[in-house]
Amino acid sequence: MKNAVGYSMDLSTLLIFIPTFFFVSITPGMCMTLAMTLGMTIGLRRTFWMMLGEMIGVGIVAVLAVLGVAAIMLRYPDVFTLLKWFGGSYLGYLGIQMWRSRGKMAIPEKIEQQAQISPWQLATQGLVTAIANPKGWAFMISLLPPFIQADKALPLQLSVLVGIILISEFVCMTLYATGGKTLRLFLNKSGNVRLLNRISGTLMIGVGIWLVST
Repeated sequence: MKNAVGYSMDLSTLLIFIPTFFFVSITPGMCMTLAMTLGMTIGLRRTFWMMLGEMIGVGIVAVLAVLGVAAIMLRYPDVFTLLKWFGGSYLGYLGIQMWRSRGKMAIPEKIEQQAQISPWQLATQGLVTAIANPKGWAFMISLLPPFIQADKALPLQLSVLVGIILISEFVCMTLYATGGKTLRLFLNKSGNVRLLNRISGTLMIGVGIWLVST
């Protein structure tokens, strides 16, 4: 008897899809840069909240791309304008605060002095960054639908494909965030907290500009 995956997708399709989307996920982008930046400033464990929001956003984009809703939305770029400017401005503001060694996400000289940014704020950052990225929508529209097989059940196929995408995103963001945390530990040993704040702030500002300009 065939299992659920057998009913939903061919094995050959999965063998192509998995490395394709892993390669796409591991390529540096806005969400990966954000994960690395947060890994430097607030650590890996708390960065998971941002990852949760980002994966929800990516899942929404992937499902809508397959359903064809994204094609309609891309015809009306004003839909993205508000989200892009809100998200980009907020990230830019955080970056400036971090550059000045101020705010909730900046690293203090004494780690116990660091202000706490809420899990909700972190998840919202990830969600807005994922949804407000027009290139993400365009990519999902162009690459994801060709893997859908007309003779297979759509809900099962979509569940498998989106599950693979989210796993790839999670693994890759964890790698980037771990790299950021490692850099933080290295710079902290040499007492370069201000330098680390400026590196993190510059990256955060860059992600904000990237989001607005795409």
